[in-house]
Amino acid sequence: MKVGIISFAHMHAFSYAQYLVQHPDAELTGIWDADEARGNGAAEQFEAPFYSDLNELLQTDIEAVIICSENANHKEHVFKAAKHQKHILCEKPIATEVEDAKAMINTCEHHGVILQVAYPVRFAPAIQKVKAIIQSGKIGEVIAVNATNHGQMPGGWFIEKELSGGGSATDHIVHVMDLLRWMLKDEVKSVYAEFDTRFYDIDVEDAGLVMLELESGAVVSIDPSWSRPKTFPMWGDVTMKISGTEGTLAVDAFKQHSVLYNDKDGKVQHLPWSEDMDEALVNDFIDCVKTKRAPSITGKDGLRTLEVVKAAYQANEQKATVQLERN
Repeated sequence: MKVGIISFAHMHAFSYAQYLVQHPDAELTGIWDADEARGNGAAEQFEAPFYSDLNELLQTDIEAVIICSENANHKEHVFKAAKHQKHILCEKPIATEVEDAKAMINTCEHHGVILQVAYPVRFAPAIQKVKAIIQSGKIGEVIAVNATNHGQMPGGWFIEKELSGGGSATDHIVHVMDLLRWMLKDEVKSVYAEFDTRFYDIDVEDAGLVMLELESGAVVSIDPSWSRPKTFPMWGDVTMKISGTEGTLAVDAFKQHSVLYNDKDGKVQHLPWSEDMDEALVNDFIDCVKTKRAPSITGKDGLRTLEVVKAAYQANEQKATVQLERN
């Protein structure tokens, strides 16, 4: 199966490309990037042709694309790929505006192509084990979740609101929300949030706290801050403490790691040794296209998480709880 990558703006593109190249049933046969120097560098690294014209790439015989452009450009690139009948794996968040996300979903349905959203944390072995325990009923009814998705401040276009859509809240709430919807089979009823810029001199938020009430009555807190220092041994974390009527679960998605004292680069690093979630995401997408099944993580999943993010920003502005309206 021939696959192209649209933009290496997002750092995950390099991981996805690596696993495409390694996959026995897939080939990375084309790369486009608005930044030609970055695109040519990636093309050389992964030994794939670089296209300076996106339409030229989409007119080739590739079956699918992975879109890793800036958040604000997802809509344009999904539209173009769908019109050329290419199946799509789109980096999160699906879009920066709810109406854009809905239009992207409708366009892909109209052209009969798969739209999968990149939420790789679903494929972390520890997270999958937690989901199985919850759905088995072992901890009873879930009544509260305390979650974090901390990270290092990524810089670049991530802190340019017109390209990213926002700061740490945009970057990190969606991962946790996708996991909660997937594991609990529940939706958000109301949102309260407060955001601030405390760690860096940037124009978007880098810290905050989100409080949610789910339709089931469960209460959720999410810390999505860019609070990890440059010397932190990994980019961040995804943790959850899940309280049920019959028991409590705690999970750290990246707990399984080796410690590398890296004198060459002058830092200590945590190197995860469990199954790589990016590899599992790419493998799942390739299987989805090959078998023509419904995607594991749909455009609607992306829309639902984006709705929570937008409601959180509204709550922060109004300093009031927002009742979520789903589209």
